[in-house]
Amino acid sequence: MPLQNGILTALATPYDEAGDIDEKLLRVLVDRSVDGGVSGVVAGGSTGEFAAMTAGERRLLVETVVDQAAGRVPVIAQTGAVATREAVELTRHAEKAGADVVMVVAPYYEALTRDETLRYLRTVADSVSIPVMLYNIPDATGVNLDPDTVGALAREQENIRYIKDTSADMAQAGQLIHRHGDVIDTFLGWDSLLLASVAEGAAGVMAGTANVMPAELVAVHQALTAGDLELARARWKRIYPLMDTLMTGGPFIQGVRAALQEIGLPVGEPREPLLPVEDPHRERIRAAVADLPHLAVRA
Repeated sequence: MPLQNGILTALATPYDEAGDIDEKLLRVLVDRSVDGGVSGVVAGGSTGEFAAMTAGERRLLVETVVDQAAGRVPVIAQTGAVATREAVELTRHAEKAGADVVMVVAPYYEALTRDETLRYLRTVADSVSIPVMLYNIPDATGVNLDPDTVGALAREQENIRYIKDTSADMAQAGQLIHRHGDVIDTFLGWDSLLLASVAEGAAGVMAGTANVMPAELVAVHQALTAGDLELARARWKRIYPLMDTLMTGGPFIQGVRAALQEIGLPVGEPREPLLPVEDPHRERIRAAVADLPHLAVRA
């Protein structure tokens, strides 16, 4: 299924009381996003805590999300790994499992050289026929995929068609959009830049906060693409306090999990070494969620 412009949910991974993946609740999260009108769902991204999972769990995650999405929206599977061999195996599995796009983060322990990074990305892209999304998150990998490098790689590798840029650098995003938009679509990986990036011409935003408020982010995107900036700003203003709390008030992954708990989805706590949000931040999240009572999940 082709990937359309819009909001992509970077799915959180629910855990049960034993700390295992809660497949039933994961399916609920998929449905919440699909029902909210998102353009795709992402299995095993950073918000999904992929780095804390075994390879078997990562495969299970992709299989479950593909099954639950059931062709209603595209599924993007994040398949990057520290070792090229493992990344290739996960990427091929995702294609076989029915993912529509694979998203590939650069190895995230030892910062690679430019040549090492490009060799890794080419090797993984060559291992499948489905579209590839590059995942640029320099704070985690130590390597920034600059716009001209991305453009050259997309022109070289036919199936590299998208990038998720999590540099939080709008100048860089603008260069991706305007210099290389003919060969690659740019999704911002920084939720609070939705208004700015889509107005700039980005394909959309991949958002962990879309677990909590998918329809609300979709509504902002729809207003922007319809050319109604005043309506987009009004919709954005309403949800911005919660967005700001989750993006800047404390650790993001834990914050999304706390917000999901506040709206009635018991997704469990993050896997250690991540710890739950501290009480003062949880109270701020609770207050921001309370101002949007319609987000609550009805029993």
